Amino acid sequence: MMCQSRVHRPLRLHARVLAAIILMAMSACTVGPDFSRPPTPSQSGYTDNPATTTVAAQGQAQRFLPGAEVAPDWWRLFKSGSLDAVVRQATANNQTLQAAEASLRQSQDTLMAGHGIFYPHLDLHAGATRERNAPLQQGLTTGGTIFNVVTLSGTISYTLDVFGGQRRTVEGLQAEVDYQTWLTHAAYLTLTANVVNTAIARAGYIAQRRATEQLIALQKQQLRTTEVQVRSGTAPYSAVLSLRSLITSNEALLPALEQKISQAEHLLATLEGVAPTDVSLPNIELTGLSLPTDLPVSLPSRLVRQRPDILSAEAQLHRASANIGVATAAMFPSFNLTGTYGTAGSNLGSLFASAGRFWSVGPSIDVPLFQGGSLWFGRKAAIDAYEQAAANYRQTVLESFAQVADALKALEFDAQALQKQTEAQATAEEALRLLQANYRSGLVTYLDLLAADVQLHQVNIAYLQALAQRHQDTVGLFVALGGGWWNTPPPAGSRQTP
Repeated sequence: MMCQSRVHRPLRLHARVLAAIILMAMSACTVGPDFSRPPTPSQSGYTDNPATTTVAAQGQAQRFLPGAEVAPDWWRLFKSGSLDAVVRQATANNQTLQAAEASLRQSQDTLMAGHGIFYPHLDLHAGATRERNAPLQQGLTTGGTIFNVVTLSGTISYTLDVFGGQRRTVEGLQAEVDYQTWLTHAAYLTLTANVVNTAIARAGYIAQRRATEQLIALQKQQLRTTEVQVRSGTAPYSAVLSLRSLITSNEALLPALEQKISQAEHLLATLEGVAPTDVSLPNIELTGLSLPTDLPVSLPSRLVRQRPDILSAEAQLHRASANIGVATAAMFPSFNLTGTYGTAGSNLGSLFASAGRFWSVGPSIDVPLFQGGSLWFGRKAAIDAYEQAAANYRQTVLESFAQVADALKALEFDAQALQKQTEAQATAEEALRLLQANYRSGLVTYLDLLAADVQLHQVNIAYLQALAQRHQDTVGLFVALGGGWWNTPPPAGSRQTP
């Protein structure tokens, strides 16, 4: 009995050590701060004395509805099938969006790889060597021998995350997945906004080109009338020269408009993921777009949970918080359990003989004693990075609120400007009609007619620009509110989480 007790004493000691380590792992803590989401802002609005509606321009006033939901397909509110087709083409083929989606998948795969630290690692090793030893290395005078060694072994190891460094690392990887998720949403929102804005700008340039061509046609008609008057001696030849100069000046505007149209088309081709030579764009009329009149305005407390750029800044803050835990855990000891079992022989036939078996099992601990201050200052650097991320988050929130405020004010001013442009357009058209009649009757001079003609041209161009700006600022409000991605219905057949 005495001998048996001595034989099993080392095994009992190992068992106690393993039990102590397992108990310590079960009671492990996670060092570093636990992340909590920044509090929602207390503001109830974005501007002082917020308006509930704009003035009516062209008989349309836009109403602001606080707390209303943002449609995920907000561009359909313009009620243009052609515009919707362009957006769908872009979201299906845009390379920047595909790159963002690939980055998201990469972060998800990296997270899955990081979870592997929580499982035992099993490795298999096999080797065959032919060796010649040198007994002189051990102080022996015998001659060396040549022999073969064949080994087959397996090792299992497990990291005991006593202080939570690995858990904080995985937490940071999860925050990276969140960050890439919001970047993908931001890429989608930016893409749809750029497509809609560019399509509206292109429609505006085309409308301006058409108005300029109509004005030139009218001026050429006036030129022919004036040439008849010159030949009959009722008008000076200088009137012909002045009118030709005006026509030439207006014709010079057409190449600039053509350039803007081509640039918009090339940009749309890039956004749709095709070469400019392969793009096929539908005809979108600026005056054919329906202006959204009921506009949602998310509350500030909800905006910070909806805008992709705010959420991505929050994910970066979360990642910085997890990095503090990683840096803190690095200052504490690390523990590992490792076990090896194998067999060796001089050839394959003797590989599995009992005499060649070997094994080892036991814990290991690494204690950082002196690192020249690198671990201490590494933790301080992680804290500094967290403070930087917190400041960046607050700045992102402030900029987001300013963008919403700018969009709301822009729509108010757009309505006022378009209202005045509509009035100016109607006045200029009526004045030109009266002057044309008086000119044909000889009651006014050509210079009076010329001045009215130029004024109408300028008013028409300004009206079209104001109309396009009102549509684009409406797009800007939907973008500033986050685009409504959270209201996207789940795919058919998917199961919703409670």
